[in-house]
Amino acid sequence: MTDSAIGPVARVTGAEAKRVKREVLGIADRRKHHKRRATPLKSRVKEPGMQQRVYRFRFYPSPVQAEQLVSTFGACRWVYNEGLALRVGAWEKHRVSVGFAETCRALTGWRRAEGTSWLGAVSSTVLQQALRHLETAFSGFFRGTAKYPQRKRKHRSRDSATYVRTGFRWVEDPERPGTGLVTLAKQSEPLDVRWSRALPGGTVPVKLTVTRDRAGRFFLSVLVEERIDPLPPVFLPEGSEPKAVGLDLGLASLVTLDDGTKLDHPRLLKKYENELARLQRELHRKQRGSKNRNKARLRIARLYALIGDVRRDMLDQFTTRLVRENQVRATRGRSIQVAVFRMGEIPEIRLGPVSRPVPTPTCVAGNGGV
Repeated sequence: MTDSAIGPVARVTGAEAKRVKREVLGIADRRKHHKRRATPLKSRVKEPGMQQRVYRFRFYPSPVQAEQLVSTFGACRWVYNEGLALRVGAWEKHRVSVGFAETCRALTGWRRAEGTSWLGAVSSTVLQQALRHLETAFSGFFRGTAKYPQRKRKHRSRDSATYVRTGFRWVEDPERPGTGLVTLAKQSEPLDVRWSRALPGGTVPVKLTVTRDRAGRFFLSVLVEERIDPLPPVFLPEGSEPKAVGLDLGLASLVTLDDGTKLDHPRLLKKYENELARLQRELHRKQRGSKNRNKARLRIARLYALIGDVRRDMLDQFTTRLVRENQVRATRGRSIQVAVFRMGEIPEIRLGPVSRPVPTPTCVAGNGGV
C-alpha cells in the first residue's frame, strides 16, 4: 500500500531519528565537534574574473596503476550503490532522512568492517566524492531537474573516479609550464599523461576526474581556474553592424549556412557497416564469459570509439570556426539542443531526435551578443 492510500507519514526527527540511525542503520553519532550545530557546506568562492575550464587528456597507466584504478572504479560504484540503498531504505522503512554527512559516517564503518575492509585500499576522499555525486543526484531530483537516482551497473555505467585537491600531487615542469607530473592517491608513480596542450602556467588543478571508456582507454579531466580573454567582436566590412550567420540543420546535409555552405554528414556508420557486421558476427560466435568474447567486444568498442571521436572532432572544428568568425548565430532545424557560451568560448551543438520540428527560429548570441 502506498503512502497516498494511507495518508502522508510524518518524518521521524530528533532523538528517535538518532536512535534509528545508530541502532538500526549502523550510522555512528557525530564525534568531532558534536556540540556544534551542523551547518551546510559552502561552495568554493572563485576569484573575481576567474572561470573554470576542463582540459581532457589521455594517459597510459602501467599494469599496476591500471589494476589500482579498476579497483577504485569498482569501490566508487559500490559505495554509490550502498549509499543509495541506505538512504532509500532509511526513508521507506523508518521515515528517517539520511544526508551526505550520515553516509560519510557510514562509509567509515564500511571501511572498518571485516567484510568490506578492501575499501581501505582506495583513498577515502575518492569514495567521499562518490557520495557527493549521490547527494548531487538527490538534489537534482528534489529540485525537479533530474530523475530519481538509479543504481550503477558494472558493465553499463561509466567508470570514473574524482580526486579533489587532497587526493593527488601536482608537480609542474619548470621547462614546460602548464605540464607536469600527476600522482594519484594510493599510487607511487606519476601517470603517463599525453599533454596535447598546456594548462595555464602557474595554476594548480582544482579537481581531477579519471575515466575509462568501453574501449579500455583512460582519460584525465583536469579542472582549473583561469582568466579567459574574450574574443574581439566581429562586424561587417562595410559598417558597424555585427556579422551574423544563419544555420539550418537538416537530414540531407548536417548544417547549411545562409551563404550556401554545407557541412555534409560524415555517415560513419554506413562507412563502417560491413566491418561492424563482421565484428558482431564474430562476437556472437564466442562463448559467453570467455576471454575471446571479451577481445571481440573490445574490437567493437574501439571501432565505435573511433566513430565517436571523428564526430566530435568534426563538430568541434565547425563550431569553433562559427564562433570566431561571427557575432550572431540564428539556428533553425529539427529538435536540436544548442549550448551557447560567452564570448571566447567554444559552443557545442548536440544533435538530438529529428522527429519534432522547431516551430520558430531560435536566435542566440555569438561573441558577446548584440
